[in-house]
Amino acid sequence: MDSVFKALADPTRRLLLDRLREQNGQTLRELCERLDMARQSATQHLDILVGAGLVTVVRRGRERVHYLNPAPIHEIEERWISEFDRPRLQVLSAIKAQAEEYAMTGEPTTVPTYVYVTYIRASAEQVWRALTDADLTARYWGHENISDWRPGSPWEHRRSDGSGVVDGVGRVLVAEPPTRLAITFEDSPGVEPPREASVVTFLVEPHHDIVRLTVTHENLPNEEMLNGISQGWPAVVANLKSLLETGDVLPQVPWEMAGTQA
Repeated sequence: MDSVFKALADPTRRLLLDRLREQNGQTLRELCERLDMARQSATQHLDILVGAGLVTVVRRGRERVHYLNPAPIHEIEERWISEFDRPRLQVLSAIKAQAEEYAMTGEPTTVPTYVYVTYIRASAEQVWRALTDADLTARYWGHENISDWRPGSPWEHRRSDGSGVVDGVGRVLVAEPPTRLAITFEDSPGVEPPREASVVTFLVEPHHDIVRLTVTHENLPNEEMLNGISQGWPAVVANLKSLLETGDVLPQVPWEMAGTQA
């Protein structure tokens, strides 16, 4: 936690986080333009934020795109905000959000991309298998992810309780085992009017005995879905991490905790 608090102690770094919160997924050039800051200064501050895990970098061609990573803030919340205080704070947050909504001009806003990063003691091949093997996804997700995982192929997110209910469908966009998997995700395929599918990308980066797993969820239709996956992805990934590192999932299903979806 020390590196997180040290990173947050600097007002310039907090401003960088605020700018990413307002518009997630910015290049260094875009951040410098918004802050009227020299590239060298911005790079130094961003390196500290990346080192603390508060910002993650996703490469897109020659560009480095910066995203907020909620994991360290989530850990702080879990450590210092008790279950007794959370409902009261959620009410206060809802009141604040509603007041801010009334104060807005009414212009449409873009739902930000969601990015989540974690580190797993496993090989890239083990993580890839955990993402694509239906039996393994059933263990840590409660759903069988079924596909041949070839680009262009369909996939299904089918409940593993024997009901046969499919909670999500999509197509495989990119499959580069064991490091990159991108899929479309439609959680409400029958919704009217039809909406464009969101896109989930899993980036698996090996480093000696560990991997860095980055989950990116883009093209979200609304804030409601953003709020849902902000609770759901950490729970799913935590269960995956536990399975790979200990051989078993968490003792309780994490998304059954209040306010969590998967």
